Amino acid sequence: MAEKQRTLKDSVKFTGVGLHTGQTVNLEVVPAPENHGYKFQRVDQEGEPIINADCDLVVATDRGTTLEKNGVRVYTTEHILAALYGCQVDNAIIKLDGPEIPIMDGSSQLFVDGFKAVGYEDQSADREYLELGENIVWEDAERHIEFLAVPDMNYRVTVMVDYNSPILGTQHATMYNIDEFIGDIAPCRTFVFLRELEYLAKNNLIKGGDLDNAIVLVERENVEQRELDELAKLLGKEDLDIKIEGKGVLNSTKLKFENEPARHKLLDIMGDLALVGKPIKAHILAARPGHYGNVSFAKVLKAYMKSKAKAPRKFDLESEPVFDINDISKMLPHRFPFLMVDKIIELNEDKIVGVKNITMNEPIFTGHFPGNPVFPGVLQIEAMAQVGGIFALDKVDEPHLYTTYFMKIDKVKFKQKVLPGDTIVFELGLLSPMRRGLVHMGGVGYVNGIPVVEAEMLASLVKDKTE
Repeated sequence: MAEKQRTLKDSVKFTGVGLHTGQTVNLEVVPAPENHGYKFQRVDQEGEPIINADCDLVVATDRGTTLEKNGVRVYTTEHILAALYGCQVDNAIIKLDGPEIPIMDGSSQLFVDGFKAVGYEDQSADREYLELGENIVWEDAERHIEFLAVPDMNYRVTVMVDYNSPILGTQHATMYNIDEFIGDIAPCRTFVFLRELEYLAKNNLIKGGDLDNAIVLVERENVEQRELDELAKLLGKEDLDIKIEGKGVLNSTKLKFENEPARHKLLDIMGDLALVGKPIKAHILAARPGHYGNVSFAKVLKAYMKSKAKAPRKFDLESEPVFDINDISKMLPHRFPFLMVDKIIELNEDKIVGVKNITMNEPIFTGHFPGNPVFPGVLQIEAMAQVGGIFALDKVDEPHLYTTYFMKIDKVKFKQKVLPGDTIVFELGLLSPMRRGLVHMGGVGYVNGIPVVEAEMLASLVKDKTE
């Protein structure tokens, strides 16, 4: 059964300060319709402009991921996007009345808690994944960043971090499937080295930084209190009591996991790769990642997704059929000239693929555009319906005792002409579980791998014969 998209059951609100701007921001995550994806909305700006969560709109990756459209920016988007992605929310509007997503506790935990409190709502549209047909590799040799995406049935991420730090060392973290995000990844906080704080402060960053929303790692012993007091003043935190006892974590903050920094880097990867635009089925492996590398790899994956979307759909027409014409004749009541399925080449619990060959010898061409033979759209739909009928009949014992009656056809689109000599391959899948003899399917017909027709159908399976 195809997975369905989902959104939140209700809006959820958060308030906090931006890590770098230091501004207090009110943020509201609002349910959104199917196929909407993630979008940010700056409600404090004229016209309340919307900025799509799209890697092509990233304009900065220094200590966070910044999006911009038409001169309007949203800073530090990665933690809220990781929370949405990790909770498998497909569609949401993220409204904020300031320039930066609030840092909260430096992780995704409070966002996840808010989503859980309002709950989730399943939607009708299928969740569409980016699935890989090959390994995707990207690296930046100068920055020593490496990314690899390997085809996988799940979303899995493995991270290695190595910053030549005596206190951090080399750390690894792995999320084997997305269900582990909430417990193992979402609580992990952002981190910074003590040696970086002065640079960040002087470059107008971390104005909202605090020991409550970041882990500060100390790499050298005997740091003088005078240095800490000067740093506190530079950060505008004169009243902050900063103490160090040897190398380790500032103010003896307890790490939630021994490898919490590596886990937070995994969290950042999830948030930044959400900018690809689709959930991913792949194993992502990253060495020494950061927002620059994450976003660069997101662009590589998006380019792959675009190229795959343009590629013709491939079917193995030479494979041994699941049902040949003799099998089909035993299942369907139709006969020449109205039997329009030549063979079934694929069939499972959720999907069927059938084939219709178009020849000039079909009687329809005698009267339908004789000088310019075009296979009628209504017969394309009939052929698709017959493939769907076979799918429905395959689910019952003694299918020859049943008849499939189509009750409704929706969202029909004809994309190009079908001519004699063409072979239409119909691919249909369930849009909802079969119940009480009702079968709800969506289908696409392809010629040479290019869609020519699509439709949704509702059929009723009726037993109208006895032996």
